[in-house]
Amino acid sequence: MDNNEFRKNAHELVDWMADYFEEVEEYPVKPDVEPGDILAQLPNSAPQAGESFEAMFADFKNIIMPGMTHWESPNFMGYFPANKSYPSVLAEMLTATLGAQCMSWLTSPAATELEEKVMEWLRELIGLPDFFTGVIEGTASTSTLCALLMAREQITDFGVNQSGFSGNQDYTIYCSSETHSSIEKDVKIAGFGRKNLRKIPVDKDYAMKPEALEETIRNDLENGKKPTAVVATIGTTGSTAIDPLKKIGKLCSKYEIFLHVDAAYAGTALLLPEKRWMNEGIEYADSFVFNPHKWMFTNFDCSAFYVEDEALLVRTFEIMPEYLKTPEDERVKNYRDWGITLGRRFRALKLWFVMRSFGIDGLQKKIRGHISLAKDLTETIEEHKDFELLAPVPLNTICFRFHPNHIDDAKKLDELNSKLLNNIQRDGSLFLTHTKLDGKYTIRIVLGNTNLEKKHVEQAWKIIKEKAFELIH
Repeated sequence: MDNNEFRKNAHELVDWMADYFEEVEEYPVKPDVEPGDILAQLPNSAPQAGESFEAMFADFKNIIMPGMTHWESPNFMGYFPANKSYPSVLAEMLTATLGAQCMSWLTSPAATELEEKVMEWLRELIGLPDFFTGVIEGTASTSTLCALLMAREQITDFGVNQSGFSGNQDYTIYCSSETHSSIEKDVKIAGFGRKNLRKIPVDKDYAMKPEALEETIRNDLENGKKPTAVVATIGTTGSTAIDPLKKIGKLCSKYEIFLHVDAAYAGTALLLPEKRWMNEGIEYADSFVFNPHKWMFTNFDCSAFYVEDEALLVRTFEIMPEYLKTPEDERVKNYRDWGITLGRRFRALKLWFVMRSFGIDGLQKKIRGHISLAKDLTETIEEHKDFELLAPVPLNTICFRFHPNHIDDAKKLDELNSKLLNNIQRDGSLFLTHTKLDGKYTIRIVLGNTNLEKKHVEQAWKIIKEKAFELIH
């Protein structure tokens, strides 16, 4: 492919992309395929000779598209969103075209300095204290792993980095029983071991109980353990429960424990002054993460990771082989030393485009709109005699189940709601997901898509009711 062909093909792709933005909600949200259907249409070997763009694009449309789940459809209301927007996509196009590897200031000065400034903007936007310094990571899972590694090196005075674990480590990590599963994975990767992760009980709102946390910490201290880090969650994955950050923070300060705050999804709501109550006590935190790639209309991947002690972060990860040394090292930020990976994408560009294109007012209007739609639907569910809420709704995630008056058996209710969700997914016009809260099968609906409107929520509720009553009539 030469430059003339590239130009022609690129124009064709942009036209297709613009059409997709307009038509995405007309696609089935979940594809009607079985495991192996796509695989069976793909050749066993790569082609010996090069193929035309026309052939590749035709296969994309005929083989790949029928097997895609359309996360960008406003009818996708499962998990948490992985949103995009026009300015974000345009920035991604520029990033791909530049092809820069932004591991250090020298490898792309503008990328480094834009990231530094964008993270300052974002810090102000969500009301974090000025003492936090930010860096863009790939995911909240990676950011939290970085936090746990910082905590590990802090408590061992960088001994694990130097000599590894002795095999007799007694370092304990704490999170709530509702914390995201990635925390357990990170604990394993960081070398603490699953047996040293303490899952703290939650209250009726599914938030961590500070008194249970302190009791567990004291018990570990009495048994010769070394409490190392607490992960507090602002917006759990199951129900967006908000852990009481200030009480947890005071305990961490009292016992000299590293505090990491995971606000992966719900952190975007901190753009709204009226939601800053969720962050009360943030001054006790050693690190904080949220993902603009979830609810802030920025393409995956883009995770905003903030730390109170920049030197601790850098010392945890820095390594300086001769081939990476540059004359500017003492005067700049080299983000390769701020996380796990050496290679880094130019993620700051899309975040910059999004914040400038929407403006603070535009971002706040979108987020308030989603929360308002969730409030309306919550009231509708509460008023219906055959449905019930299973958790508070502080933001825009609603946890509920179908509960006809004549069914009270817990097992039957679980089976009924499992069938309901499966029937909704099979239909393809709406995508929801589930969790378990207090042992109950729970359906989740998340109203956070970039282009979500009231009509989509009304249609979703209509589908839910129709599919539910089909099961008992």
